[in-house]
Amino acid sequence: MSPGMPMTDTAAARTLLAAAAVRERAHEMLAIAEAGGLSDWRVDLARLPATADIVADVIRNLYPTLQVPFHARWRHFVVGGRDLWAEMAATTDWPDANAKARAAFDLAITSVLLDAGAGPSWRFLDAPTCTETSRSEGLGVASLRLFQSGALSSDGHRPCADGLTELTAATLADAFQVTDANPLVGLEGRAALLRRLGAAVGRPGDLFDVMAARAENGRLPAPVILEVLLERLGPIWENRLTLGGVPLGDTWRHPAIKRDDATDGLVPIHKLSQWLAYSLIEPLEEAGITVHSLDGLTGLAEYRNGGLFIDDGVMVLKDPADMGRTHAVGDPLVVGWRSMTVALLDRIAPLVRERLGVAEADFPLARVLEGGTWAAGRVLARERREGGGPPLTITSDGTVF
Repeated sequence: MSPGMPMTDTAAARTLLAAAAVRERAHEMLAIAEAGGLSDWRVDLARLPATADIVADVIRNLYPTLQVPFHARWRHFVVGGRDLWAEMAATTDWPDANAKARAAFDLAITSVLLDAGAGPSWRFLDAPTCTETSRSEGLGVASLRLFQSGALSSDGHRPCADGLTELTAATLADAFQVTDANPLVGLEGRAALLRRLGAAVGRPGDLFDVMAARAENGRLPAPVILEVLLERLGPIWENRLTLGGVPLGDTWRHPAIKRDDATDGLVPIHKLSQWLAYSLIEPLEEAGITVHSLDGLTGLAEYRNGGLFIDDGVMVLKDPADMGRTHAVGDPLVVGWRSMTVALLDRIAPLVRERLGVAEADFPLARVLEGGTWAAGRVLARERREGGGPPLTITSDGTVF
């Protein structure tokens, strides 16, 4: 594009498909709130040090040695003291490290996309480990057993996800132990999402090769993982914004964000894709690719992190009645909450490191989240609400929260 020429809508759209755009507009949203410019939220940043105290205490309790893993889907595959993925990988004859990495991509991508809300009553009984789990942990174990069974492969036998276009809701119902007494919301929606994934990328594991090709001298910046995901997975999301023919994924409108181009009012968040990006770091590194610039990704705008800041008084609704209302995921109130959560995670991370006495290089945001803000959000939710649900009631299709 020549200097001085206006940016095309397509080019403008692509600027939103990056972690840097998420971070930039999140901090802009927070600055507007600090100045009193949001109609629904005010922020009390004086509360942030006390919230950092809570997070640091939770980390010390959960990880006394401060050896905190990354916030990734792999954590949900450890149940009953057993690492189910490690067990599966050890008993599979992989031709080489890249084949194992492709399978890990298959599992991580399908499992993350199946992790929509499970509902309050669904449970998964895993006979080999004699454990019963629910919510994200249960969906994680169920999705691993589904993958391990070969039901996602084209021949119905291999641990591979090259047969997603044929997946049915009935297959999911059987794998996830769904009955009238054990209901799981959104079965058809989950199956349809994986069918669209198969149509868009073929085998998800092939994205390993795409990312490996982007590495230079065996090194890959973490934000590039997200960029590949946003580019390749964009078509799988239904009823989302597009700009210049480009699907924008987890991007929403908010009147406070002003631009003089086609991205005016648009707020990218990309929560699920960023969690997936974090979850692909480990298989990439196991295959010999060094992933760097981890903090080029952002914190995750979901209800545990966002709930932490509401429950500890950092974010306050101007109208308390909004706490009892039901909100659509695209409402400015929800978009502002999620966007500011990203900025507040950037603000709280150095405070948490200071309290733990750790350096940023040794304790990136991926560890702060896991240790961490997500866990502390769950603790406060259980203290404040029966069942430990989110502080706000939000209508969503399961691909945001």
